[in-house]
Amino acid sequence: MTLSLKGSSRLSLVTTRAQLEKLISSSDASAAAKTSSDLLAIVTVLDSSIALRRALSDFARDAASKVELSKTVFSGIQSGNAFALLSTMVGLRWSSPKDLGDVTELLAVEAATVAVEKASQLDQLESELFAFAQIVAKNPELRATFALRSTSGVKKSDLVSALLSGKALAASIDLISFLVDHPRGRNLESGLDEFADIISARKARLIAHVISANPLTSEQTARLTTALTKMMGHEIRVNVSIEKEVVGGLSIRIADELIDGTLIARLAQADRLLAGKSA
Repeated sequence: MTLSLKGSSRLSLVTTRAQLEKLISSSDASAAAKTSSDLLAIVTVLDSSIALRRALSDFARDAASKVELSKTVFSGIQSGNAFALLSTMVGLRWSSPKDLGDVTELLAVEAATVAVEKASQLDQLESELFAFAQIVAKNPELRATFALRSTSGVKKSDLVSALLSGKALAASIDLISFLVDHPRGRNLESGLDEFADIISARKARLIAHVISANPLTSEQTARLTTALTKMMGHEIRVNVSIEKEVVGGLSIRIADELIDGTLIARLAQADRLLAGKSA
């Protein structure tokens, strides 16, 4: 997730991220997962009340009183790592009340990442989030269902559980469920992309989103991964989408960089060159 944080909030993120690492680095996977779950619960409450966000991020207000307010609002998690993080956060400077919720969400995803990493399941988490994004992108009915503003009181996360229970990691189900119930102004695919970037950054990795006209063999994927890792100076994870429309070649997007070697792109470039010559 790329947060547009100004000076004060950027510094506060550094402080709380270091504290998160200290709190859960020596704990087991279940403790890290509980921290993630509690932090996501905090985000949900913060998003529900701008008055609460303002009260907890007001630096002119005494830090001790903000901690007491937090104890009242979040009475169910006072003994956990998440509350310890929140107690630190309310004593820091924030450029905007919204940043408090955004950073809490980022820390929640990072805590979930640590949990699955401890269980040696980080690659599986990344793959499952990517796969679910692909399923939604290719299923208009499912996408429309998740995009609807819920008015019936039925949680969309119940549908996620029905689809993924027993087929995916608990962390995958938890993160996707959070996004469908609390999109926070994003569509599901964008939210999953943001979460994937956070997970990838855990090991300073980058995700290469590759579009190909035909499926790649495991050997081709391995060669591409090695080449991109060498080119970018980071370990690269390759996610491949098949789109017949590209005709041939590969389109590779890494962060904001596009490496487009598809036949359709080369034809478009040739058309532009010809148009320039005939002008």
